Amino acid sequence: MKYIVVGLGNFGSSLAMALTSQGHEVIAIDSSMQKVETYKEVISHTICMDATDEHTVNGLPIVDTDIVIVAIGENQGANVMASALFKTLKAKRLISRSINPLHEKVLQAIGVDDIIYPEKEAASRWAKRLSLQHFIDSFELSEHFSMVEISIPDSLIGKMVGELQLEPRYKIRLMSTMRYEEYEDSFGRIQSRPHIQGLAQPLQILQAEDILVVYGANKHINQFLRSVGVRIH
Repeated sequence: MKYIVVGLGNFGSSLAMALTSQGHEVIAIDSSMQKVETYKEVISHTICMDATDEHTVNGLPIVDTDIVIVAIGENQGANVMASALFKTLKAKRLISRSINPLHEKVLQAIGVDDIIYPEKEAASRWAKRLSLQHFIDSFELSEHFSMVEISIPDSLIGKMVGELQLEPRYKIRLMSTMRYEEYEDSFGRIQSRPHIQGLAQPLQILQAEDILVVYGANKHINQFLRSVGVRIH
């Protein structure tokens, strides 16, 4: 897929690098030449330009781009102006970053397709990580349902998936297991990435290195965790 990421702050640069590493074509733009130079080796394309200037933005391949993400966080005015401009230029799908409730309302009035709340979402993930002993990460599908990554509790090591009876007993589903493997990025830093082991099978024996990928209602996931000895604050 093709993306345009507007703003190379901490969030925008991380998003653009992640999309590039996944094989997508990314055009990242920022008004700071220093930022553009910093990330030119790790993002598909980087361009120094003013995202609020209609003449220069009109030169971007917006028609051929699947998703435009306005990731500007430091300047709400620039964020709103850039979002409105890409909306006017008929971006296929426009996603913008929201800083506060008033900003969110303005973006909704503009008609953006989706709104990102990186600080709020990060805080929510950290709240879960700090309150669940074995919690690693989660993806919230709605207010009450999540996909959660949990490091395997000691009480489950060596057991078969079918023995757990997760659906009839807890109304949750073990979707898959995964393990994290280390690699060296382009800056020479050691990073980790997930290796999915495929759909969980009834005869699969759980290992000490496994990460459980569990889906269900948040309350049912918490009930399951308590039952296997995971401490919940």
